[in-house]
Amino acid sequence: MTAGKLCTFRLQGLLFGIAADAVQEVLRAQPITPLPLAPPEVAGLINLRGQIVPALDLRRRLGLPLHHEDAPPSNLVLHGRSGPVSLLIEEIGDVIEIGGQAVEPVPDTVDGRLRRLVSGVCPLADGLLLLLDGEVALSAVEAKGS
Repeated sequence: MTAGKLCTFRLQGLLFGIAADAVQEVLRAQPITPLPLAPPEVAGLINLRGQIVPALDLRRRLGLPLHHEDAPPSNLVLHGRSGPVSLLIEEIGDVIEIGGQAVEPVPDTVDGRLRRLVSGVCPLADGLLLLLDGEVALSAVEAKGS
């Protein structure tokens, strides 16, 4: 990832950014219909104005603790290769613009699943922004849809 506009969001106290042009829309919590035999990362399906959209549990994808039922997740709907896909997130942030020089490689201390899904980091005044690779994040759903 180089310079550009990023849509930011929070998950488990971490601040993530994803290319703003990959985002279709943001929705409040939606009813999710479980999908039998789906990979564990697929929380189920949501109805987006008559269109059936897979909902990906980003916490599971990243190996983070599961969310609490008293705080339903929001939906960050992305443009997937085979149609929209929803990422379940805690809180949407702002759209920010970063310069290419601000992006640094993922530190060696970042491990496992998180390292595979993050393409870089960007230091900000109030913390560290993790740059989520949208294509890799959606791969659990995209592989099944092909």
